[in-house]
Amino acid sequence: MATKSTAVKLENRPLTEKELLAMPESDYMNEAQLSFFRNRLKQLEQDILNNADTTTENLRETQFVPDPADRATIEEEHALELRTRDRERKLLKKVQQSITRIDTGEYGWCEETGEPIGIQRLLARPTATLSLEAQERREMRQKLYGD
Repeated sequence: MATKSTAVKLENRPLTEKELLAMPESDYMNEAQLSFFRNRLKQLEQDILNNADTTTENLRETQFVPDPADRATIEEEHALELRTRDRERKLLKKVQQSITRIDTGEYGWCEETGEPIGIQRLLARPTATLSLEAQERREMRQKLYGD
């Protein structure tokens, strides 16, 4: 009898979040789950790249505005957009590293402990490299010692 993960694989379609969450722990980071997260990360990567293209186009559209208040507003909007893109640039790097981790078989496993990160945590933060417990320990050390 085929397991649910095998049945999903045989249907040759991506998993849904509901199906992903319903899978047994023994199926952790199997081919179907890795494919699900690869697709999610690729979509996130594409969204970030599309946002960068939009920002580039917006910044190229120079507007001459004689009113200093209006000009200041436009400059502040551009600065805010650039800060957002800078955060997305950092996220893009993490997304690409996560895709590489899928390719090397390291995705879904805590860098610090080697334990599973967990499906729910990866759904919330697909670029996570630490289990929740390891992340909490790291944040506590940073808080205490300013690392």
